[in-house]
Amino acid sequence: MRKVLSALVMVAAVSTSGCAALKGKSRSPDEFAVARSAPLIVPPDFNLAPPVAGTAGLSPGEAQQQAIDALFGGPALRSAGETSLLDVAGRDTAQIGIRSTAWDPDTRIVDKGPTTLQILAAPAGGSDVASAQVGQ
Repeated sequence: MRKVLSALVMVAAVSTSGCAALKGKSRSPDEFAVARSAPLIVPPDFNLAPPVAGTAGLSPGEAQQQAIDALFGGPALRSAGETSLLDVAGRDTAQIGIRSTAWDPDTRIVDKGPTTLQILAAPAGGSDVASAQVGQ
């Protein structure tokens, strides 16, 4: 009985594997059939003026501002509602480097709790229990 069952399993495996051979050649895309693209052409008009001798060039700050304006479109116009909201929020009284000082562990903007402050104040190594190294 066991030999008959093994033979039936083998016949079933061979017959199902042969189904792909009976199907014929499948149509797949040809990776070697590449269409030629049109050649690159130079636009007829650049709207660029040639530099004039004796004139001052752009300073690095002006060149950088022109590049930023070209990429991002310059400063966005704000609606009256947005301007009013920013004035009420105190945009004129904000400190210049507030984003840098908010990250500082000594800044007490949010109550960090004693455990977090203890972790932040821990020395940078010298422990036999555990150590972590930061890749540079």
